[in-house]
Amino acid sequence: MYPIPKRPLLPRSLPVLWFLAIAIALASMRFLIADIALVMPFMLHHALERPILLYGHIALAPIALALLPLQFSTKLRLRRPRLHRWLGRLYGVMILLSGLSGFFLAFQTEMGPIAASGLASLAVAWLSTTAVAIYLATQRNIPAHRRWMIRSAALTLSAVTLRLYLPIGELTVGMDSAYPIICWACWVPNMFVAEWLIRRELSPSSAQPA
Repeated sequence: MYPIPKRPLLPRSLPVLWFLAIAIALASMRFLIADIALVMPFMLHHALERPILLYGHIALAPIALALLPLQFSTKLRLRRPRLHRWLGRLYGVMILLSGLSGFFLAFQTEMGPIAASGLASLAVAWLSTTAVAIYLATQRNIPAHRRWMIRSAALTLSAVTLRLYLPIGELTVGMDSAYPIICWACWVPNMFVAEWLIRRELSPSSAQPA
């Protein structure tokens, strides 16, 4: 049995973050109601040349994003633990499939090697942190599981930060210059924030190897 930290690992401003996550998840599914050439013209070449990879990523990653508020709900976890576990499995499968798709798509980007390496590294980190989180859950090491889920969530939320940075990049230096940087900036700072939250809130008396 592993002790659970008494202090919360996450900030109280989560409702705003969860609102953005759900809004981005819904907006990302817009290709379901309109031609992708109209709603995602920048993805059209992927849709024509590698549709399985593209739709495996853009259809499944939003589901993982939308599941985050549920997976971090204390009430759901305590009142419906079985549902929490099944949603966790669904979250893991969505990341497995969309992460692998995203990894291979990364090397097909037309924005250069810096963008490609940023997106591929994100996919590897996303898959890895989620795999560790799920493994720890199977071992009933809940404190460490929660910490790795925060890391996984930080990477899942790169979908949000990406969409916040894109218009800024377009309006400042232009997309050609900004996009390679954004492919790193959308997730690396997220990981620093996740580590800061974990280290700040984790009390020494409840610390377990992570």
